[in-house]
Amino acid sequence: MPDLRYIYASVARLVSNPPNPWDSVHAEWLGEPPEAKVEVFEEEARTVLAENDSPDVGFRFSLNPYRGCFHGCAYCYARPSHQYLGFGAGTDFERKIVVKTNAPECLRRELARPSWRGETIAFSGNTDCYQPLEAVYRLTRRCLDVCADFRNPVAVITKGSLVRRDAELLARMSRDTAVSVTVSIAFADDRVARALEPGTGPPSQRFETVRMLSAAGVRTGVSIAPTIPGLNDSDVAELLGRAREAGARFAFQTLVRLPAEVLPVFEERLREAYPGRADKVLHAIEDVRNGKRNESAFGKRMTGIGPRWEAIASLFELECRRLGLNAERENEGRSGFRRPSRQASLFADSP
Repeated sequence: MPDLRYIYASVARLVSNPPNPWDSVHAEWLGEPPEAKVEVFEEEARTVLAENDSPDVGFRFSLNPYRGCFHGCAYCYARPSHQYLGFGAGTDFERKIVVKTNAPECLRRELARPSWRGETIAFSGNTDCYQPLEAVYRLTRRCLDVCADFRNPVAVITKGSLVRRDAELLARMSRDTAVSVTVSIAFADDRVARALEPGTGPPSQRFETVRMLSAAGVRTGVSIAPTIPGLNDSDVAELLGRAREAGARFAFQTLVRLPAEVLPVFEERLREAYPGRADKVLHAIEDVRNGKRNESAFGKRMTGIGPRWEAIASLFELECRRLGLNAERENEGRSGFRRPSRQASLFADSP
């Protein structure tokens, strides 16, 4: 088998002096940025829309302007995807970030095709579209501008506070088509989150993001993703209550996924952060995975089995009903998709 590193090196260009996202007025890290040497690779993608046929996720098409993610969440199921580039699933995933510099142009071409029917596009189906480099590359913003031109429905999933920058645009888009922003918040305590999500803003700031977007008129929700039995399943009620208070209208949860390349990263960081609690957490995961730490079968990867998982899922559903989350569906499936006129397309990317 050929060495993918050399094949990939011919496509992506290493940026010797990458831009510093914390020099921007729209800083993603609220406070001092963590120390980490970041290598940025720029590439020109052939396509940016990925089609998904897995029953485990709720979208068909996704867009990821970046490969790899500085957020560095220990449990991230996307880590193995970095190995297709010849990189590692551990620290390489967090520090070797690939930037699809032509993502907006690719997206415009793809939406203009006669075969495109205006399906919802999920931003961040794999890695976070509002990670720090977005502050300077602005690829997510420019892709949203394209979707606005076509009135194409979008569903954003992020942990990044930088989404606040685009609140006005998202609110304006929502008047023409279906728009939602899901903020991923798995932990109620800022310190617990920092141990396993070292490159993200704390949960308290993410709830503020929900509040600001909701106030701007954007349909918002939260994902308790992942739910980690023995670690954050006791946070479910508090997280949902704080989300509703911040203006969220919907919520969902997924069970932690630990495929082969993710498990050692997660276990190492879990033991480092909680040495006296790690075994309990791992046993709890096995308890809802029929003795395993991961389930790879389609249709079963995001949920568990057994009494413990049933209790977690029941608590989640009861709290959602009590709080009125997931009660309205008026925005789902709505699409105002239309192709802009040729003249509008010519000037859409102009400054």
